[in-house]
Amino acid sequence: MEKKRILVVDDEESLCEILKFNLEKAGYEVDTALSGEDALSMDLSGYCLILLDIMMGDISGFQMVGIIKKNKNTASIPVIFCTARSAEDDIVCGLNLGADDYIAKPFSIKEVLARIEAVLRRSNSGDICEQEDEALQYHKLKLNMVSKKVFVDDTDISLTKKEFEILLLLMRKPGKVFSREELLKTVWSDEVFVTDRTVDVHITRLRKKIAPYDRNVVARLGYGYCFDM
Repeated sequence: MEKKRILVVDDEESLCEILKFNLEKAGYEVDTALSGEDALSMDLSGYCLILLDIMMGDISGFQMVGIIKKNKNTASIPVIFCTARSAEDDIVCGLNLGADDYIAKPFSIKEVLARIEAVLRRSNSGDICEQEDEALQYHKLKLNMVSKKVFVDDTDISLTKKEFEILLLLMRKPGKVFSREELLKTVWSDEVFVTDRTVDVHITRLRKKIAPYDRNVVARLGYGYCFDM
């Protein structure tokens, strides 16, 4: 399973390095940015969570979270403020802007890790993000429900209608095991002469096309298939 990616944005370089070291030790993949400008120049869509300071250069943390939440490609990414501004009004403002949590400095690494884990649990484990009912994303695997396209590392992957519908169904309910009967009933609802083997053939073809995410489409022997994270 791929590591969950976290972006730390803070103008204190030493603090960024401390957080990066400890979060990587806890099993996350971590990048850092020393300003809102630097962070916004990056492709944020692949991150599962952003740790964000408030008092930074030209673009404050408040301004940055506003920009993130207005962009449909990043709106669903959880944000936690980590800041020295601990006044009640600041906390209320941050949460009202769309932040998922607010940690006041100084903080312990244990507290940060616990808050991250709690936020990721609330946001569907931080792995699959649904963006305004238009797209699903798991790391670099993106499924657009409007254009009916799937991308891996920004490369357009050609799926058949049935393959697309199978992937959409599995990604919408990560961890849920769908029996072959459920898949047949949902994806082949208008067709009569189909068998369980039809599902297996389409799953095999789908896996080949979405590599390296083929390993996330898992068969549960005797039960069916699920999207495993």
